[in-house]
Amino acid sequence: MAKAVYPGSFDPLTNGHLDIIRRAVRIFDHVTVLVAHNPRKTGLFSVEERMQLIRSSVGDDDQVSVDNFTGLLVDYAKEKECHVVLRGLRAVADFEYEGQMANMNRHLYSELETFFMMTSGDNFYVSSSLVREVAMLGGDIKDLVPPAAFKALHRKFNQ
Repeated sequence: MAKAVYPGSFDPLTNGHLDIIRRAVRIFDHVTVLVAHNPRKTGLFSVEERMQLIRSSVGDDDQVSVDNFTGLLVDYAKEKECHVVLRGLRAVADFEYEGQMANMNRHLYSELETFFMMTSGDNFYVSSSLVREVAMLGGDIKDLVPPAAFKALHRKFNQ
């Protein structure tokens, strides 16, 4: 069974993330969307909230699961016997950083390969941090995030 992990902060999940997930399940038998927990950073949404937003946005797709991890991605991949990391790319700057990460991960776990997918043209400029900033300043983000994330962002910034 070909399975992949798609790690990220997903704070919040964007339509770009969702596009990568939907396209990935056409290639892999199973995709685990893996929410990173970084104890040094405070996210807008808790790890549990992010996981719920992903579940709400993906729906009842048996090919997709949601999990979280703290620490090295390679340790999670080894534990789950997963050999593919899925990463979305938007621009050249993403490629440079992601290439470094892919090589480090392969150095730490030689059986781990990184599979890069370009985001769709509609989403190449969208990032979670940009969405948070626009939402915080009252801008329209409705077309940039799934409905569950839109509602959650609205609640966070309109309390």
